[in-house]
Amino acid sequence: MKKILAFAFLAVLFVLPGQALAKDVVKLGFNIPLTGDIPKVGEASKYAAEIVMEEVNKAGGLEIGGKKYMLECVFQDNESKPESAVAAQLKLITQDEVLGIVGPQSSKQAVPAGEVANENQTPMISPWSTNPATTKDRPFVFRAAFLDPFQAPVAANFAAKTFKAKTSAVIFDLANDYSKGLAEDFKAYFEKKFGAGSVKAFESHGSQDQDFSGQLTKIIAAKPDFIFVPDNYNQVALIVKQARDLGYKGPFMGADAWGSAELMPLCGDVCKGQYFSTHYTAKGAKGKTKEFIDKYKAKYGYEADDVAALTYDSIYVMLAGLKNAGKLTGNIEKDRKALKEGMRAIKQFDGITGKMKYGVSEDNTPEKCAVVVKISDAGEFEFTESVCP
Repeated sequence: MKKILAFAFLAVLFVLPGQALAKDVVKLGFNIPLTGDIPKVGEASKYAAEIVMEEVNKAGGLEIGGKKYMLECVFQDNESKPESAVAAQLKLITQDEVLGIVGPQSSKQAVPAGEVANENQTPMISPWSTNPATTKDRPFVFRAAFLDPFQAPVAANFAAKTFKAKTSAVIFDLANDYSKGLAEDFKAYFEKKFGAGSVKAFESHGSQDQDFSGQLTKIIAAKPDFIFVPDNYNQVALIVKQARDLGYKGPFMGADAWGSAELMPLCGDVCKGQYFSTHYTAKGAKGKTKEFIDKYKAKYGYEADDVAALTYDSIYVMLAGLKNAGKLTGNIEKDRKALKEGMRAIKQFDGITGKMKYGVSEDNTPEKCAVVVKISDAGEFEFTESVCP
């Protein structure tokens, strides 16, 4: 299918053998975890996409080269698995024939899916992936998040300052690119700051593990000043609870994968009072950030987490790239390349998660600030401080 304006609502889609004719419509794909270990991430992504689609289409569509196009979103479930993310990516590119792809979110899926997108010359933007490998040497792959080599010092410095810490311990998921990469970056930075051996325990686990008592027993015996847990929210809930059950009374420091709306329902009171680094905080938001938060809560009944906000920003980054493309030819290969160049032309994007400066890095990664939040006694994510490059 060479001649296609990717993509169309069923109401305006007329299919002929070997050809899909779409009337003034652009189609974006979403490679997201609707099932598996982190389904709340997929849900937040889908909800953010629905809000953008409603905003664009209620306004009469997206103007590209003086012509208005309606927006449609195609969702593929990657089941929170790398191999499923690759399959979903191929389906979006070759069967759904989307113009660009938002997601995957987690680096565990985004790294392999990014390779597929780049090889097939299809623009992709990962809202949440912080592992450098996702975009490295991949001109068709972008992100809306900061990198782990930036996040690791943010977490380490904050913990050292707040907990008066000079030693730490780390527990991480060995099979997760995000968790493993951030753990290694943290260890390297912390030991550079406080000396060799200041990370008193460095314990790994598997993605499907439910019992962390062995690793936590070793960590607690090492008597660190705090424990760094760069894990997904579902694992965090188990780790924190089990550490408390084993008698650990010290603080935890988390990272952006803690930021899901599902963390507190899973973790409860034991997570209150802990801190984590992330991309934005809903509490106290103003302007267009608050507008999005209010719209999201009114529509779906709970507060938008960082995944939702980053997905919202990512879609609008891709739409800004479409505007920069100048026009759509109807040839999917040419239009994908034009979208990539349009996204590469973006120098600054003012999103609801903050200002993103592109072009600072050659790997399509924005320079942007991180925030540290505290989980309050009410279970809310409260802004503590902002840290900028």
